[in-house]
Amino acid sequence: MELDLGDELRSFRDEIRTFLAENRIEQLAGVDPQPGFTGQTEDDGASRAEAWQQWEAALAEQRLICPQWPEEVGGRGLDGVEMAVLNEEFDRDGMPRVIRGMGESLVGPSIIVHGSDEQRAHFLPRIIDGTDRYCQGFSEPDHGSDLAGVETRAVVDGDEVIVTGQKVWTSGAHLANTMFTLCRTDPDAPKHRGLSYVLVPMKREDGSSNGIDLQPLRQMSGASGFCQEFIEGARAPLFNVIGGLNNGWRVAMTTLGNERGGRATTMHLRYEREFWELVETARKQSAADDRLVRQDLAWAYSQVELMRYSGLRLLSTLAAKREPGPEASVNKLFWSEYHKRFGNVAINLVGAQGMIRPEGTGYRTDRWQQVFLGSRAGTIFSGTSEIQRNIIAERALGLPKEPLAAGQ
Repeated sequence: MELDLGDELRSFRDEIRTFLAENRIEQLAGVDPQPGFTGQTEDDGASRAEAWQQWEAALAEQRLICPQWPEEVGGRGLDGVEMAVLNEEFDRDGMPRVIRGMGESLVGPSIIVHGSDEQRAHFLPRIIDGTDRYCQGFSEPDHGSDLAGVETRAVVDGDEVIVTGQKVWTSGAHLANTMFTLCRTDPDAPKHRGLSYVLVPMKREDGSSNGIDLQPLRQMSGASGFCQEFIEGARAPLFNVIGGLNNGWRVAMTTLGNERGGRATTMHLRYEREFWELVETARKQSAADDRLVRQDLAWAYSQVELMRYSGLRLLSTLAAKREPGPEASVNKLFWSEYHKRFGNVAINLVGAQGMIRPEGTGYRTDRWQQVFLGSRAGTIFSGTSEIQRNIIAERALGLPKEPLAAGQ
């Protein structure tokens, strides 16, 4: 089903379809748009790299990199409905969007809202052209989802801040050259105050260490997409403090609002593809006629459809120029819990084969082993399911706050 959103958006959809048809590069069809923070991987040959650069140039010319950003900072000013149409058309065509990772979706919007004119002019173009690649330095070992409890300190030293502390569960830190981190700059201020949002270079300009010891964390899937960082005297210019000293909580809330909202209007597209892959796996294993398998597949299909209609509801909210309410937490809770259960369905379907890793060096996993193991992370990152339930209960339903345990 394609939602008719009126003549203007129909014209926009046609424009994107025409662009994709005229600029399509077959070599990039089906490529993951964000294996790291660019569309390229270390395994890409010179031909693929050249094709990607050509594709980037075509998108940049049409301002289709960070297109949701305002025109005055290099974007195209697309609203939520237009972004949904854009994502649908790229997905339909099989061509990757050039996505600038956390710089595009998290840091950029925070700089746009809270940065000075000089900061916007400096940092935003560097995100668009891929110069700066960001990772998120929020989580700490002793505080879980209690973001306001951060203990990483930053002290002002002339025209710089010096950062010391530890961060953990930092996605893609090994691919980043800058960390946006929340630090405590006034230890005597109340918990949610005295915090600053600092863009910390991972290395100094000469390529030497900036006091950040980065250690990859091996996940149960065998991958190391997360890292922990021991920070000892990392330096960043005061210019890199977004929103001003001791005003970082407001900036962090803007970041988290973008993180949890995600791509709810088109989230179903990813899971729809994955569902039909599993259907094909069931057919290959002659299990598609098994009643229990069909029951599980019917459940998964219905959940993806619910995701789609929830996205359409959010789309109507955006089309009416209304700000979304608690949908961000509802959507995040729904897709993460769905995917965890879908992982169970998938690994049960493949049966005993799911206990055998593919041959080869390293800790290899096959398609459905990766889904089974990796899907558990979704109920933890970007706010745990428990946190999302509390937000929904307290802020959406008006229920009383969860009582603190004795001694807290």
